[in-house]
Amino acid sequence: MNGEKGILFTQGNEACVRGALYAGLRFFAGYPITPSTEVAELLSEELPHVGGRFIQMEDEISSLCAVCAASVAGDKAMTATSGPGFSLMQEALGYAIMGEIPCVVTSVQRGGPSTGLPTKVAQGDVNQARWGVHGDHAIIVLTASSVQDVFAMTVEGFNMAETYRTPVILLFDEVVGHMRERLDMPEPGELPVVERLRTSVKAGVNYYPYLPREDGRLPMSDFGGVHRYNVTGLYHDIWGFPTEQPEAVNKLLYHLVDKIEAKAAEIARWKEYFLDDAQQVFVSYGSAARSALHLVHTLRGKGIRAGLLELQTLWPFPAELVRDRTEGARNVYVVEMNMGHIMAQVRQAAWKPDRVFLVNRVDGQLITPTDIGKVMRVIEGRGF
Repeated sequence: MNGEKGILFTQGNEACVRGALYAGLRFFAGYPITPSTEVAELLSEELPHVGGRFIQMEDEISSLCAVCAASVAGDKAMTATSGPGFSLMQEALGYAIMGEIPCVVTSVQRGGPSTGLPTKVAQGDVNQARWGVHGDHAIIVLTASSVQDVFAMTVEGFNMAETYRTPVILLFDEVVGHMRERLDMPEPGELPVVERLRTSVKAGVNYYPYLPREDGRLPMSDFGGVHRYNVTGLYHDIWGFPTEQPEAVNKLLYHLVDKIEAKAAEIARWKEYFLDDAQQVFVSYGSAARSALHLVHTLRGKGIRAGLLELQTLWPFPAELVRDRTEGARNVYVVEMNMGHIMAQVRQAAWKPDRVFLVNRVDGQLITPTDIGKVMRVIEGRGF
């Protein structure tokens, strides 16, 4: 796989692997779980070819802990899982947020809760990705609806992890992970890759691991290298030592949240189709967006002004983008395979929340254009 170029016919999970390697991944720790296992399997083969390391851990808790350790030691690192495993990772995810440890967690969603439907599609982890970690915090969550975009969003995920010194969640779903389609492999250097920002402070000089520069970025020093410093899940000062001083605690918490939430517009990634004149606007993401787009084309062919806003950033939620793109809509239909995780956010953002409707399916089957059309006919009170 390493170094392959040109046009490929490949699976979504494999595109994630290719994107991670393109972005400079050098360490993976994980535990097999459907429907993400192909990510681990392929990286076990490919990482040794680029001087990287793969390790299968005893569970998902230890997997993300190992990823955190590898990252602070200087490697770009990631893990992959699905809903139940993602639940087990939440404590380590909180540690990565507090310790400002750049890393990537890929979660390929399946039906839940609990064991649920291990081989079926769902999008029920959207709120877990945002709120699974206890305490006030911010998180970056990216998604994709195609194999090509899985590759691109994986590279983006690593870039954002390094830029904001934070864990990033790649929240795909079973259909996207397992479908096969065309992937145009970019040449090295064609897509920007953000490298680790390392401190210029020399050995023997005080290094403050949690002192942001004027641009907000925090230079890192490889743990175990020339600087000694503390990494803790406790509230800490600029040296990394625990503190209970109210002023320091308050400042750190606002820093952890603001460095992401204040950059929501910069972090936002999306695609839009026919929104210039759309009266019927669909908002969707992941594999559900493919069905929504199919229906948009059908409706357009019948003279109905429909459009689609496909979200690729779910968190921080791009409220301004949604508000702007749905302003002229008569109706807004949020298409997702859960009980309305993103619909709730769209209603908060929309100018006319009473005209925002959920179109969903939660039985393990991919929502279809026909499913969406049936709801539209009820809302519109006429056929298409």
